[in-house]
Amino acid sequence: MTPTRRTSLTAGVLFVLATTTALAASAVEPEVSGTAALAALPGSSPAFLLATLLHLAAAGTSVGIAIALYPVIRAAHATLAIGSVVFRTIEAVFYAVGAVSLVAVLPLSRELAAAPTDQQATISAIAETMVGQRDHAVMVGVIAFCTGALLYYLAFYRSTLLPRWLSAWGALGALSMLTACALALVADRPVTGYVVLALPIAVQEMVLAGWLLVRGFAEEPAPERTAAPALA
Repeated sequence: MTPTRRTSLTAGVLFVLATTTALAASAVEPEVSGTAALAALPGSSPAFLLATLLHLAAAGTSVGIAIALYPVIRAAHATLAIGSVVFRTIEAVFYAVGAVSLVAVLPLSRELAAAPTDQQATISAIAETMVGQRDHAVMVGVIAFCTGALLYYLAFYRSTLLPRWLSAWGALGALSMLTACALALVADRPVTGYVVLALPIAVQEMVLAGWLLVRGFAEEPAPERTAAPALA
């Protein structure tokens, strides 16, 4: 097995894990907004902690994808390869920050259950602030993801490591997700509410994962071209 084929298999597995862990986290995470949901949270603490662990796993696989792809992309375009790793690392960091902010809500929910009525509004406000911080951290993470994805899809398109239709689909999907981020910022809503705009990149990454696992990269990427030295 060639190093390039090992890279494609590793990246394919990581793409699948990144998507499945993120979806699983969203599926098991209990509602955390609102006083009633916050008061009921201690009864759902196992699901809450599982969701947090899944969010952290999704963060780890996000940066893992960029690291796995780096050797192949670097041979095609070193600058784009470094940029993709940097932005997907930023993505992972902010996803982790969001997960930590979410964990902080659990002890607040326990305090709320034991607090007198006149203190419950204050505790709820603090919890809502933590949830808001989580949403903003996720927003930054998604913007970093889109930027990193655009960089490696550009490298794929230029080098024809993957079919150009697949690379173009990925780039357009990332731009669609960036549009969702812009709308979420304007409306001051979580970016996760714009499912339709997120679907193109979500489906593309699963198609990409299948392609990497079954077909792999088309060929070794050609090295970057440099300008020829001027003749004396």
